[in-house]
Amino acid sequence: MQSLLADVTPLRESLDFRRMWTGQLLSILGSQLTLTAVSLQVYDLTRSSFDVGLLGLVALVPLIAAGLYGGAIVDAHDRRIVAIASSALLWGTSALIALQAWLHVGSVALIYVLVALQALGSGINMPARSSIIARLIRPELLVAANSLNMITFGLGGAVGPLLAGALVASVGYGWTYTLDVLSFTVAMWALFRLPSLPPEGEVRRAGLRSVAEGFKFLGTRPNIRMTFLIDLCAMVFAMPRSLLPAVAAVSIGGGAATAGALLGGIAAGTFLGGLFSGPVGRLRWQGRGVQLAVIGWGASILAFGLVVLGAGRSSPGAATWWLLPALVCMVAAGAADSVSSSLRSTILLAATPDSMRGRLQGVFTVVVAGGPRLGDVFAGGMGSWLGEGLAVVVGALVCIALVGVLRLAQPKFAHYDALNPTP
Repeated sequence: MQSLLADVTPLRESLDFRRMWTGQLLSILGSQLTLTAVSLQVYDLTRSSFDVGLLGLVALVPLIAAGLYGGAIVDAHDRRIVAIASSALLWGTSALIALQAWLHVGSVALIYVLVALQALGSGINMPARSSIIARLIRPELLVAANSLNMITFGLGGAVGPLLAGALVASVGYGWTYTLDVLSFTVAMWALFRLPSLPPEGEVRRAGLRSVAEGFKFLGTRPNIRMTFLIDLCAMVFAMPRSLLPAVAAVSIGGGAATAGALLGGIAAGTFLGGLFSGPVGRLRWQGRGVQLAVIGWGASILAFGLVVLGAGRSSPGAATWWLLPALVCMVAAGAADSVSSSLRSTILLAATPDSMRGRLQGVFTVVVAGGPRLGDVFAGGMGSWLGEGLAVVVGALVCIALVGVLRLAQPKFAHYDALNPTP
């Protein structure tokens, strides 16, 4: 049993990594509180699902811009300073979001502006934090460290939305947002305790030329490039998130509670995938592991689509027994994604020179943030044309087929060797 559990050696060996991991767990939980509460507040103010949906678009544009340019900033400056500065921006916007709730401002436009500023900070903060990891632990512990991070993402993603709903209903928006501010304070303390982390190797001034150099490097490194392409296959074509409200309303039943439970199932699977990641850390052929994990994601989503087709379109009020197999499929999908994310992050960090890690992590941020949003558009359009169940099935089959196409196009990726990381 012990061999199945996550390898906690990075937490034991590195005090700095342990502080960052603890701070990240609290900050992710707090961020999920705010993310959920902001959606609820905008809906309370407007009674419009369209206005709630605009939150994603408002956040996406600055996140992409900051992710690409922020990666260049990370490579040009002390990563500890960049992480602290971007965290300060996140802390400040969280405090302003809390303040507008306490003052009962009631301005949706102000919330949009603050969400955009928060996304800007995240676009810089995420590449900085990710690129720091490789400087705090031994290279052979990268998989273990990334798997431990999957625990924080899964736990925060599963608990945060549920806790936010309970807090908003019981103590209101002000206290809910304030808890996020407090969690960020702990995360910033962990960053202040880090040693100085200046860039190694050749240092380029941050700018558009530096960003272009990152893309040029990516264009000549097929194994790293493959980690982005294969994730886009999963997130663009087999991410049924935008279909879940309709699935809950017309097929499985249970309404918003069912939709939330299905999303929570993915997060729970991510948590379990990180918790039982011991064998993943010992995997040598990591490219093959990524391919199998993405196929596992596609197969789980395919099974979910078959469950939706089996449930039919009877518009039940309460949740039906179909919810149970649907949840099992979502948990399995989350576990597969946890394995894929851990291995892809490890390949990216191990096969990228330190002087390029910030820029490549910036691209990674854009892919991780933009892929699911493109997936929302694809799934929504297919759902309106084919129906929810068939749209999920088709998207999952496209995902699995594209993994096969990529394997034929870049066969060496399956033989990527963790003992000899080549980009």
